[in-house]
Amino acid sequence: MTVLKNIAKDRILQITVLITVISLFFARPRFADINFHTLWSVAAMLTIIQIYAYLHVLDVLAYKLTSIADNTRKLNMLFTALAVIAGMFLGNDITALTLIPLYLNIAKRYKLPQILPVTLIGMGANIGAAFTPWGNPHNIFLVSRYNVSPLKFFEWSVPYLILSLIIMLLVFLFIPKKEIPTQKTEPIRISWRPTIITTVVFIFFFFGVFRAIDIIWPLIVAIVLALAINPRIMLKIDYALLLTFTGFFIFISNIQQIPAIVNLIHDMVYSEISTYFASIISSQVMSNVPSTILVGKFTNYAQALFLGSNIGGFGSAIGSMANMLVLKTFNQHGSVSKKKFFIQWTIMQFAGLIILTIVGLGLLIFRI
Repeated sequence: MTVLKNIAKDRILQITVLITVISLFFARPRFADINFHTLWSVAAMLTIIQIYAYLHVLDVLAYKLTSIADNTRKLNMLFTALAVIAGMFLGNDITALTLIPLYLNIAKRYKLPQILPVTLIGMGANIGAAFTPWGNPHNIFLVSRYNVSPLKFFEWSVPYLILSLIIMLLVFLFIPKKEIPTQKTEPIRISWRPTIITTVVFIFFFFGVFRAIDIIWPLIVAIVLALAINPRIMLKIDYALLLTFTGFFIFISNIQQIPAIVNLIHDMVYSEISTYFASIISSQVMSNVPSTILVGKFTNYAQALFLGSNIGGFGSAIGSMANMLVLKTFNQHGSVSKKKFFIQWTIMQFAGLIILTIVGLGLLIFRI
């Protein structure tokens, strides 16, 4: 029942269902338009991520790293760096849900700033998630939709990651070095055998994403592993996200059969730059996952869509699911004004969006 309630209250899924139902009055979906490779890849990714979350791998890393922090700048840098790295492998959602409560517990204990560090953790998770095909669900769609090779994908993501990290390092220079007591390491142990097995499955999944093997096999292996470790892991999977992907495939299949709408969207993505900005802007109002699926069906400018969808995750609260989780998690664990946090978080998010939009535009223009 909890799983069904979580699915039912997902706002993006609700909107997806609404527009999909409306589109059914104008056309009927074509089975061939549903990208099952993307669906199975996302399902495998979500399963593997939940296994890692159950094994508390990220919690242990967080406690180990923060045990060496002796001032506020170092603490912020360590948490943000871990958010970037965790975002690469575990996705921005799990990273935000895990690291933000850990930081806020320390912040409340020693009366440390909360708004900027939490914002940087969320931003770091988004930046890291853009680096890998599985970090963001829409990256999996891009790899599948355009048949992107690993080399090509990292040609796009490495320059974006490097420039984003340089900008973030500049931000850290303005954080004061207030001394804090060294954090004690919590007695959390990693179960090494299932962790190693999960990592092997993760590598198996990597080959599936890039079609070296049929993705259905990593999915089956991941599900079997989750059931073997603890069947309740399967209850934690974000089924609403899978349904959102499915709904949008059906919606887009329908609107592709309406010439007026097809012409309108083609007019919005007629060039690489227009595709880039269309992706960023649409992400602000419909989130970057459905935005990527929508724009991706009408354009061949894969790099522009990659940059636009990942940069579009910054800005509004709905730009990325991780953004909404940052706000939700802070409201649950933060001790400063929620209104103050939302205002300052929004300002910093849109500042990041503007800066990274310029960065992405430069990458496209100069082919870096």
